[in-house]
Amino acid sequence: MSETTTMRPAARKAVRLEATNHEGSLLGKNVSPAKFEAGKESGFAFADILFAIDLGNEIVFGDAFPEWRGNLYDIAMVPDLTTLVEWKPGLDSVIGDYWLKDGRPVPICPRNLAKGLVARLSGHGYTATAAVEIEATLFEESVQEARARGYRDLTPLGGSTGATYHLARSSDWIAYMEAVVERLDQVGITWEAWTDEAAPGQTELNLAPTDPIRLGDSWARTRQVMREVAHELGHTVSFMAKPTAGFGQGAHINVSLQSDGVNRFFAEEGPSELMTHAVGGLLATMAGATSIVMPQITSYRRLVDLTGPPTTISWGVNNKTAAVRAITGHPKYSRLEYRLPGADVNPYFAIAVVLAGVLAGIERRIEPPAQVTDMAWGLPDSSGVPRIPDTMSKAGAALAADPLLREYLGDEFVDFWVASRRWEWMEFHTKGGDPFAELSTWESQRYFEFP
Repeated sequence: MSETTTMRPAARKAVRLEATNHEGSLLGKNVSPAKFEAGKESGFAFADILFAIDLGNEIVFGDAFPEWRGNLYDIAMVPDLTTLVEWKPGLDSVIGDYWLKDGRPVPICPRNLAKGLVARLSGHGYTATAAVEIEATLFEESVQEARARGYRDLTPLGGSTGATYHLARSSDWIAYMEAVVERLDQVGITWEAWTDEAAPGQTELNLAPTDPIRLGDSWARTRQVMREVAHELGHTVSFMAKPTAGFGQGAHINVSLQSDGVNRFFAEEGPSELMTHAVGGLLATMAGATSIVMPQITSYRRLVDLTGPPTTISWGVNNKTAAVRAITGHPKYSRLEYRLPGADVNPYFAIAVVLAGVLAGIERRIEPPAQVTDMAWGLPDSSGVPRIPDTMSKAGAALAADPLLREYLGDEFVDFWVASRRWEWMEFHTKGGDPFAELSTWESQRYFEFP
């Protein structure tokens, strides 16, 4: 008696559409294969309210509403098919941009903002290469338990002592990081290194140099991978700028410029003229840029002298205490390290701000102030080196008044962003935030899981 076997057709994959909102959270929706095929060219409808909701799920008021905003109008999320990957069996994912019905990019779309600056740089004959050092803190508890505790008094994964470069982390911490980089390999994200960082449970994961937009995509996806792996292993991870009252955490961006295959930041004698002008632009825009690359209330609690983050608008050759570190002397590795952003930054906005500063310096041939050759922390007022704005309101005022960032990022984006930070400041001060605490309960509940 013969037995026949019915062959089932291979399961078709759903597709997850992905894009960040202004806060840096990765948003999206899952669509069927048929739906994806029907809309992959024209785009998928997303309500414009995604740019009008804060991290507390409140509607933000106080900013202008241009013609494309209001009444829950639809904007189109158009996928970039070059980003399509298999995320896991049965699910592909693709990253896209937000567009208006008339074919213009949404003026505050994070990815499109960065793409516009890449294009402007290309107009000068330059391509940028960028990399990022992502810091995060891991905790033993599951995300459900962390929520039940209000994200307070959690147990650092890997041990309760802080260290840097130590290999003494317990096997649970190592297993988590090994699982993360295995997943990154599977989805095609190239990483270079990972290590423990200064705070208990903290890690640093370095993504390899690539073009700026691809870096933004990989950065946003890496945070998603780190969250998913944590959930699968019964742990949790936070990208808050300061998830505990201890050390903060940042996201250093490294950038160089090439033309004709040559690194134009390199010169035998030290910083090239192009690198020097790029430094000038980055420092000239840094006060205003602080609002964008340090987006949340907690971001400013990170600015403590002698603890790692920069506190002055400064630069220096191989000086890790300065806000901009120039790495020189090698035709391949000469680059600038922009050390200001917090771990909570929107990847695309961070890239846009760096490219805006570089472009401003190059186009206007801005000369930087004298480099700091000693420690850039704790400098007296008499040094003439200004401090980085240390509150959300100071940084927002600096951005609102910055003509360079208005030119390169656009008035609509700047006005929108400043209004959103004023709203965030008001929410903190009227709904339970404590400005005198090392870290308030309000901040933990609002920022621990976001971006």
